[in-house]
Amino acid sequence: MFASFATVPDLLRLVVVLVFGWAAVRDVRTRRLPNRIWPPLYALGFFLLAFEAVQHLPFATFEGRLFLIQAGISLLFVAPLGYAFWYLGAFGGADAKALIALAVVFPTFPTYFVGTTAFPLVVTDLGVFSLTILTNTVLLGLAYPAGLGAYNLASGRLRPAAFLARPVATESLPNRHGRLFEDTSGTTRNGLDLDALRMYLRWRGLTLAELRADPDRLRDPSTVTETFDPTDGGTHVDPATDGGELIDDGELIDDGSDGDGDGDRDGVDNDEPFEDPWAAERFLSSIDGSAYGTDAETLREGLAVVSEREAVWVSPGMPFIVPMFLGLVVALTYGDVLFAGLELVALV
Repeated sequence: MFASFATVPDLLRLVVVLVFGWAAVRDVRTRRLPNRIWPPLYALGFFLLAFEAVQHLPFATFEGRLFLIQAGISLLFVAPLGYAFWYLGAFGGADAKALIALAVVFPTFPTYFVGTTAFPLVVTDLGVFSLTILTNTVLLGLAYPAGLGAYNLASGRLRPAAFLARPVATESLPNRHGRLFEDTSGTTRNGLDLDALRMYLRWRGLTLAELRADPDRLRDPSTVTETFDPTDGGTHVDPATDGGELIDDGELIDDGSDGDGDGDRDGVDNDEPFEDPWAAERFLSSIDGSAYGTDAETLREGLAVVSEREAVWVSPGMPFIVPMFLGLVVALTYGDVLFAGLELVALV
């Protein structure tokens, strides 16, 4: 039965679908993926690559030379793209490792038969399957900001940030991932990372509710006496920063404002009486490494925002593993979406 469905190497490649499905779910929940999941995929990919290369020796046929070209493009172009995107800050480390794994495991198009139908349905002329997964991923990734924008516009939130962020209840932040899309002056794309916010609260031994209840006193750095392990800021790591009580989704229906501030502040108070407000510099100097690129001023701005406002704009930052998993599934079933679109308009 298996022989009529696919070759043994292509059957083994389906293991990657299960791994990426698990990784997508975990990444949505925690924004954390363990490094141990990638080496086995690399080993599987290189084993299958070597197995198939032996079948084409001595690469004297057209099929053998085409296999070499396809494997070369996947390993020498698609895989390095993962590293390049990470180096330029477009990818997280796990995203880069995932793309490299796909490049190693899927250098060529697999084939699966269901009855008399062969999948994927749309196969490119070049035949580099990892490249198909990547283009599918990018197209699916573009659907997320489009959907976010449509949702915000349908709710009457007409502003440039509508395609990149959404307003949520401030009390829901301890259970969220992403970045504040505002500071005390208005919209910003360099707002406080919510993982860094959790790190700061854990370092002080505070919950967000406690900080919001007495911000004027807690802004005084002398109130920081005993400090604690800030962890990595993940939502899956104790201690909690939400007051120990699970809250609802925190979705904002209508906060009665446009999200550009509440009018109580216009930037940070120039008459700040403290040398290190919120003990921000002390916090950053006490931790190993950085708090996701957060500097003292960004931390202070973020703390001022979350301590004063009932709702804030947050950029959720969809994990790239999710569209990568969906791109893989679409590639294995339908095939190359971009190639099909170009064929439709007679460009290929």
